Parts: sequence; structure tokens; C-alpha cells
Amino acid sequence: MIPILSVQKLSKTYEGGFTALSEVSLDLKKGEILALLGPNGAGKTTLISVVCGLVSPSSGTAVVGGHDIVADYRAARRMIGLVPQEVALEPFEKVHNTVRFSRGLFGKPRNDARIEEILRQLSLWDKRDEPVRALSGGMKRRVLIAKALSHDPQILFLDEPTAGVDVELRKDMWAIVRTLQEDGVTIVLTTHYIEEAEAMADRVGVINKGQILLVEEKDSLMERMGQKELRIKLAEPVTDLPKSVAAYGVRVEGDGSRLIYSYDAHDAPPRIAPLLSDLQREGLELIDVQTRQSSLEEIFVDLVKEPAA
Repeated sequence: MIPILSVQKLSKTYEGGFTALSEVSLDLKKGEILALLGPNGAGKTTLISVVCGLVSPSSGTAVVGGHDIVADYRAARRMIGLVPQEVALEPFEKVHNTVRFSRGLFGKPRNDARIEEILRQLSLWDKRDEPVRALSGGMKRRVLIAKALSHDPQILFLDEPTAGVDVELRKDMWAIVRTLQEDGVTIVLTTHYIEEAEAMADRVGVINKGQILLVEEKDSLMERMGQKELRIKLAEPVTDLPKSVAAYGVRVEGDGSRLIYSYDAHDAPPRIAPLLSDLQREGLELIDVQTRQSSLEEIFVDLVKEPAA
């Protein structure tokens, strides 16, 4: 399948020598959601800005739906919708006119029925005649999405779309993104909320210092890199572990009544059954046993943390 977006060795170096992107390569499939994660200054917004034509690349290529972003800028840009981090809207303009104007900017003919459909989809129809300044912060975010969708793009870039939005509205936004995906829109989401990536993404990309560290299916990434833990609650706390139990690499937490056994099921079969048998043999009474797998946040932190000096 031909990717809807293909980025090959894309680099951006600013005057003064700062390299924001270094030979980034990335392919996107139609209809997928990619969560692009990275710390502040990692290059997420620069990558989006280059693909959207807001910043010129220093080298490399990006092709959107067969259109080169430099050689065929207008055709490439028509395929892209962008929801930026900053809420930059005309405060005195009505919601309906704001969205309709954006459609016209991309050379699309007037289509009030389509604008109504978008506004209803984003729960903005009842606000259509209100000036933007009268809206809440969350509703202004929805207007930004409506503007980005007004010309029916094939790829939607959401740059920190739920920053500063309360939890309830954030979940509403997730539902909106899912609906867009069902309509065939490809979505690139940058976020600082790791649970957002965990809930929404088909694939996860990690970028740091202008370089892509990995792009992988979310589920396989968590399975491959996520450590598992067996958390054991004892009836009575222990001060020293018996040698037979300590041999498993078990560690004691809290007041000594909780034991943690970490393992990677892909490296070797976990020794859970023998461990539980040895605990019983040593007279340690168990009152609870739970398993836990590393979250995407823990995997992300491990990938981008600085090595020890």
C-alpha cells in the first residue's frame, strides 16, 4: 500500500547552526492514528511545520498523497489539516463564518451543508452564531478542529490539541478523533498526555533531539519493551528475605509486607510458580497477588532519558 505521507531524510537546520530535525524518515498509512511523543524541544512541532509548509526543509523530502511539499506545495497543502497548539482565532467573528472562511482559503467552493455537518459533529452547531470570544477554551479548541476539517483534508495534524483542556472534554475530543478515523482521515497527534497516546494511537513514534528513535505498533511496543511485575502482599512484614526467595531477584517495598518480582516473559519463562512455592515453603503467608505491566509512559521515559555521565 502506498503511504499517504512519506517523509524521507527530512532535516531542518536554522541560522546559527541549530539542527531541529536530523534525517527524519516516516511513512503513514491511510486511516491510521500516529501518536508522536517527545520532550519539549524534541522536534515534534518543527516536523509538523515542515510537512505543512510553514517552515522550509534544509534537506530531504516529504510527499503527501503523491504531492511533494515543495515542488507541488498547493496540492500537498490542500490534503492537510492543521490544529496548532496556539488558539489563534478572530475573537469578534462568528463561529460559522470562521469555519466557512477557512474552507475558502483552500479554494474549495462554498458548501454550507458540509460546514453544518462539521459543526454538528463537533457539537458547535448551537454556537454557530456566537462570536469566538464568547466561547470557552474547550469550545475554541473545537473551532480550531472545525477550521482544519473545513476543506476535507486527508491528513489531520493535531499539535497538543488537549493542552489545558479538562479531563471530561479531553475524552470528548478522543471520541471526535475516533470518528474522524472511521471516516478515513489519517491523524498525527502530538501530546504530553501519555494516556492520550495509549488510548488513541495505532502506532507510536518517539522523537528526541530531532531524530526519530522508533515508530512501532503501540501494542507490540508495549509487549516488547514493557516489563511485567508480580506484586505480592504478605500477611506479615519481613525484614530479611530467605535466600531461596532472594535468589529470584525479588525486592521488598514499603514496610516489608510487599514483594516485587520483575520479569520479561520474552527473555525467559517467568519463574512465578517456583517462587510462590518457595514462599510457602519458607512460611511466608500470601494475602494478595497481582500482576502489572509497564505503561507507555514508563517506556517513553526510558527511551528519552539521558544516559548517566
